[in-house]
Amino acid sequence: MNSMNHKLKCLAVGWIVVTGCTLRSADQKPELNRDWPTYGGNHAGNRYSPLTQINTGNVKNLQVAWMYDASEQFAGNEPKPSRAMEIQCQPIVIDGILYATTPGLKAFALRAATGEPLWKFDPFTDKQARYRPNRGVMYWADGGDKRILYVAGPHLYALDAKTGKLIDSFGKNGKVDLHDGLETIPNREIKDLAITSTTPGVIYKNTVVMGTTVSEYGDALPGHVRGYDVRTGRIAWTFHTVPQPGEFGYDTWPPEAYKKIGGANSWAGMVLDEKRGVVYLGTGSPSVDFYGGARQGMNLFSDCILALNAETGKMQWYYQTIHHDLWDNDLPCPPNLVRVKHNGKLVDAVAQTTKDGLVYVLDRDTGASLFPVEERPVPTDGVPGEHPWPTQKFPLKPLPFARQVYTEADLPDLTPEARAFAEKRFLETRRGHKYIPPSIEGTLLFGISGGAEWGGNAADPEGILYQNANEMPWDLKMTDIASLTRESASLGNSLYLTNCSPCHGLDRKGSGQEYPSLLNIDKKLPFKEILSVLETGRGRMPSFRHLPEKERTAIVAFLVNKEKETRLVKHEDDHSLSGPPAASEDDFPYVPPYSNNGMKKFKDPQGYPAIKPPWGTLNAIDLNTGEYVWRVPLGEFPELTKKGIPITGTENYGGPIVTAGGLVFIAGTKDERIRAFDKKTGRVVWEYQLPAGGFATPCTYMVNGKQYIVIAAGGAKNGHKPGGNYVAFALPEASAKDKAAPSKPEQSR
Repeated sequence: MNSMNHKLKCLAVGWIVVTGCTLRSADQKPELNRDWPTYGGNHAGNRYSPLTQINTGNVKNLQVAWMYDASEQFAGNEPKPSRAMEIQCQPIVIDGILYATTPGLKAFALRAATGEPLWKFDPFTDKQARYRPNRGVMYWADGGDKRILYVAGPHLYALDAKTGKLIDSFGKNGKVDLHDGLETIPNREIKDLAITSTTPGVIYKNTVVMGTTVSEYGDALPGHVRGYDVRTGRIAWTFHTVPQPGEFGYDTWPPEAYKKIGGANSWAGMVLDEKRGVVYLGTGSPSVDFYGGARQGMNLFSDCILALNAETGKMQWYYQTIHHDLWDNDLPCPPNLVRVKHNGKLVDAVAQTTKDGLVYVLDRDTGASLFPVEERPVPTDGVPGEHPWPTQKFPLKPLPFARQVYTEADLPDLTPEARAFAEKRFLETRRGHKYIPPSIEGTLLFGISGGAEWGGNAADPEGILYQNANEMPWDLKMTDIASLTRESASLGNSLYLTNCSPCHGLDRKGSGQEYPSLLNIDKKLPFKEILSVLETGRGRMPSFRHLPEKERTAIVAFLVNKEKETRLVKHEDDHSLSGPPAASEDDFPYVPPYSNNGMKKFKDPQGYPAIKPPWGTLNAIDLNTGEYVWRVPLGEFPELTKKGIPITGTENYGGPIVTAGGLVFIAGTKDERIRAFDKKTGRVVWEYQLPAGGFATPCTYMVNGKQYIVIAAGGAKNGHKPGGNYVAFALPEASAKDKAAPSKPEQSR
């Protein structure tokens, strides 16, 4: 696994092997087997394969080779989830064995050529935050010691890759609690606060580098990046993304901000340059989203591209993309390590895409941008107590791959009703600039769920970046939560306002599958199950175990209109069940005086994005020149196509892979199809209707001379039908010529 930046000769065909290639076992012929050994395909995160057996000439013949049912079977007293969960996992393949996870976060191993199951591991033995999606696993080997490492709930697990059994010498009985190492943060009871890792880290020699997923609100844990000893699970180093006293960047926050401000976490994954021994990653916004009154300053190292020494955690350089983030503009996917031609020279670079549709191309050694970037003045009129930063970055090349500002020209034109609906809200909002601070009037903006998203992007050796994009507008509107809480007649309502309304809204209507409506929730779930969800968390929702049980009960009683029955009405003289006190910037969890009124996608009355198409695209960008090669819609609504409306594209979650066979494979669309595009032209050359939505990134590999494409068809996102299959595709019978064809060389990275 330690072969990045080294050229290895494969005896049979003399391939120059991709970054991250693994050595083969003695009984396998090297030219007939090709792994997908890491999340992203290689340590550089290129999602590139040199395989050519499946190519533009024969991809039309692809057919299902096998399917594996990874859906959960709930038995005995095990609680069945009220909402089916999707699979977001990209498998890895090592020596003909495929490793991945189920919707319920069980790890498993299959024979990659047949889908035959080998083992399955269930990490959950008690009530835990079971249903946070997982996007992949990690592999490490030293001689006969072969391990699968992955995160489920708040724990990092180490499994024997051959058996799926826990490795007892790792951490405590095979697992490490991600809360460990955060105890130095003063005045916090952290064990009941939400933490996990939805995206795999990277392994350099014997160090596992991990980021985390934490809450985005006042109860957010710090977003430390940490290195763990792969053998023992001990923390080897910690990098504080909210600096502590004496550390660089401490003065970009108010004094002692690290005691109460969390987030700025690396939730989207990372990549590794083995030759340099450097890990590259992006960080997210600091808590709380959309209001930064308690965090005046530039806020390093939130919203930063970071280069860290993989063995020590020492920062090599940083590049901040958003100062004092008020728009939830996390860096949503791992960087991509590429080699591009710049000013006549080949340069090792880092390409990072963003939620708002920007591409930063930076020198891998210095962090300097290869293309011009301007720092321009931006609006600073925020809500009372806010401190917007006066300038932001504007890259001049490449041009954005998603719209930046909602304008009158973007009003939808599918129907007169859609236009009238959108125009009314558009005229009510503040408008004209992408960096308008969040306000009571509201703003229509892009970026909360792409531009780019967690599926990432792919890059071929020629320096062409393939990036899918969402063009979904959001209606961001702030609410004076402090005033509403003071005026609230009940404890449950007060607690709902401060803990639940930022996602589900003041009206409790939510915004689709990720933020479901809570109206009439008592008709869907019994009281005890709602209470259990508050305790354990589910999906994107964190655990609220840090709230006392009586307060969780008060929230549920409010939701099901039974507060009087449970005697949880708040009275001025009742101190046993007092509501949240007036917000103090020194309190933890921190309760901001202003909060967003739910996560609201801006849709027309028919449920389509309230904007002119395209609503989703796939883009090919030449990173050598900063110019676009092509841009096409990604996904369609068949009912609109039947009406003669050109293909609109859809929201899409999951990313692309690119192959030397001239193909870009991607699923992720609302129409539940996987497609192959000609990488030179952007033309669709193959598509297949999946049994459920493929909201994941595919992988490709070769076993015994046959190339496979695998996608997790996990469904269950944004109201889609549930599913739980991994689907493998292959050609019905590879010709002798195809079998003998060597992979094309890839540039050494």
